[in-house]
Amino acid sequence: MVQRRAFLELLATGACALAAGGCGRSSAERSAPGSNKEAAMTTQTTIDPSGAGRMPVMFAGHGSPMNVIEDNRWSRGFTELGRLVRKPKAILAVSAHWFVRGIYLTANPRPRTIHDFHGFPKALFEIEYPAAGKPELAQRVASLLGSGAAPSHDWGFDHGTWGVLRAMFPAADVPVIQLSIDQRLSPQQHFDLGRSLAPLRDEGVLILGSGNIVHNLRDAIGRMQSGSQETPDWALRFDTATKKALEQHDAQALLKLWPSGDGQLAHPSPDHFFPLLYALGASSDGDRVRFPAEGFDLGSVSMRNVIWGS
Repeated sequence: MVQRRAFLELLATGACALAAGGCGRSSAERSAPGSNKEAAMTTQTTIDPSGAGRMPVMFAGHGSPMNVIEDNRWSRGFTELGRLVRKPKAILAVSAHWFVRGIYLTANPRPRTIHDFHGFPKALFEIEYPAAGKPELAQRVASLLGSGAAPSHDWGFDHGTWGVLRAMFPAADVPVIQLSIDQRLSPQQHFDLGRSLAPLRDEGVLILGSGNIVHNLRDAIGRMQSGSQETPDWALRFDTATKKALEQHDAQALLKLWPSGDGQLAHPSPDHFFPLLYALGASSDGDRVRFPAEGFDLGSVSMRNVIWGS
């Protein structure tokens, strides 16, 4: 708990403990899509389908990096996610921790493991997740997203991605690419981008959003310092309203939740909410919705996981 407290305090005071927003920007972000340095990715490459039926879509509430090295209900929940899906041909991850000005896709054959946190045990920094990249999948995704998507050769897997996948697929034998979240876009635009990714489900690709349905670290710190683990009413309301919208496949109800009164409290910054919009966008109205894990960590961090489809 000491390490978690140091981590949360760094975030709450604005230190760049995680690569989000203006912190840890990649060179891809500094080079505008379509520039000479990073050409827009528009090559049409179709991933050969394998296996029967559509792949499901998943959203993981990743929470603290400590879940990677702790045996707790949240880390066991990530392992369970791996048991609930057949092995995909590849994974497209949308993580809260690549929240930048632009739409980018990791294009390295061997992306690096990014330890985008401070103040944690040495064991966390020693972890590598050596999954391969898949440049041809990045090209395919770019063709679905349009000409605004550009390759990134310096980003890799941040802890929102590898912290979950290490439990789901510990052998790291499934290729992975990451898609950035463009902080300039509206919730509707993020949802629409998710819609455009849906064809990947028929090509053996698992689409994984990684964030948290409620994520107010400043409030969590206050409760931790006071010794309270009680979940505030606004957090419960937002989590419940989100669950209801997902169960009813009601995208418009979900999109209205941020920014709202409870939405601003649940997400002072929307980076951990927006991955859910991509996942919902990639789902279909006929998908069964399940919540294999739910509950709150540190009072104000919802750890709800969601699966759409079989």
